[in-house]
Amino acid sequence: MKTLVIGASEKPIRVSHRAIERLLKNNIETVAIGSRKGRVESVEITDEKKIFENIHTVTLYINPQIQKEYEDYIIGLKPKRIIFNPGTENFEFRKKAAEAGIDTLEACTLVMLSTGQY
Repeated sequence: MKTLVIGASEKPIRVSHRAIERLLKNNIETVAIGSRKGRVESVEITDEKKIFENIHTVTLYINPQIQKEYEDYIIGLKPKRIIFNPGTENFEFRKKAAEAGIDTLEACTLVMLSTGQY
């Protein structure tokens, strides 16, 4: 169940940073894209839209304005689902993803992981 974190940060105070740590603790293969290159534990953060294979879930930590430049890229990865974390809600993108056959959730990745719903 490979997960792509978009909006990843090396800063421990950021929720995306904690999400990467929690994903790894749950033995979920994780890749990450951020505005700057970096690393969180064993996960390298790239600042490029790389073509990652076999992405099951994309979890978003970027606002709807920034999402516009990622929409086609994310849909092209053909994930099974996209999680819109608090503050990333985007009705238009959810609709576009649904039309492409991708499930979408407005949820918190950290809560989902801690309650076994991930």
